[in-house]
Amino acid sequence: MNAAENTFDAVRKYYGKVLNGRKDLKSNACCSTESLSKTHRRILSEIDDEIHDRFYGCGSPIPPALEGCTVLDLGCGSGRDVYLASRLVGLEGFVIGVDMTDEQLDVARRHQEPQAKRFGYRRSNVDFRKGYMEDLAALGIADNSVDIVVSNCVVNLSPDKERVFSEILRVLKPGGELYFSDVFAGRRVPKELRDDPVLMGECLGGALYIEDFRRLLRDLGCLDYRVISKRGITIGNPGIEARTGLIDFHSMTIRAFKLASLEDICEDYGQVAVYKGTIPDHPHQFILDDHHTFVTGKPMLVCGNTAAMVGETRFGRHFSVSGDRSVHFGPFPCGPSPAGNPAADPCAGGSCC
Repeated sequence: MNAAENTFDAVRKYYGKVLNGRKDLKSNACCSTESLSKTHRRILSEIDDEIHDRFYGCGSPIPPALEGCTVLDLGCGSGRDVYLASRLVGLEGFVIGVDMTDEQLDVARRHQEPQAKRFGYRRSNVDFRKGYMEDLAALGIADNSVDIVVSNCVVNLSPDKERVFSEILRVLKPGGELYFSDVFAGRRVPKELRDDPVLMGECLGGALYIEDFRRLLRDLGCLDYRVISKRGITIGNPGIEARTGLIDFHSMTIRAFKLASLEDICEDYGQVAVYKGTIPDHPHQFILDDHHTFVTGKPMLVCGNTAAMVGETRFGRHFSVSGDRSVHFGPFPCGPSPAGNPAADPCAGGSCC
């Protein structure tokens, strides 16, 4: 059995045999503390308790404006986020959940028809597929076929994260969005901790060093990602804390778009974006990331990357973007960002702060 197969086997055992519910978790890493919208809370109240109890996510990676979309949930587990997205995309949309653990998929599939009835659907608009997020082609997920990919504290479990993100970018449609929550580390996790089955299962052993994540996306051609939220993780287990030492872990929610027009730093083309206030549940403002809040009706000067994110994606009908890239005014005046080399250039990175 090679290293990847060992990891897959350890993860399956942890989530299929060791954990029988949230009470069995040994740290706080897989516990979400993010606030949810009224709409999301209402939908979650319609989802069966068994699904909730076998949910081990660390965030709330469900973006707005999903009606009619095709959504792919990687590492869907018991299906909580699949069913949440199912309600949001409506019968004209479709949600695919992918997981490799039989026990988790058994829970998700058992509730497929009952959940459709609860939502008032004449048929189910979800499909659960057993397989690996490193090989979505084997599950029949074609190139450029998905509007949004979501994942909730699962990518860290993969032994081949480059393959995961490569597959995500393959299946996303042009202008499609990756929106996911996961555990990241402020330094590289040493091998002895990465190989520990408990630390791996608790989403700590496989946590990506944030700068390695940036480099990975860059090498795959995704030059700009945006942080939606970030919180420090308190492990809450003295034994695990003693082993991890000074490694700082954070739960982060991140979005990235499949856009060929993105550049590796923020560039100024004199473009202005105005939010129309038309995204459901966001009548007064729209938060693109942790440093871009668009107030309804208020013109906002944006860099070329931000203009593309709100103008060349499914958000385009909710924004008015003026200006193009025919005239360049230099780097966009912003602070350090999560990509590029901020030490060399205060505007380096490809996301405006």
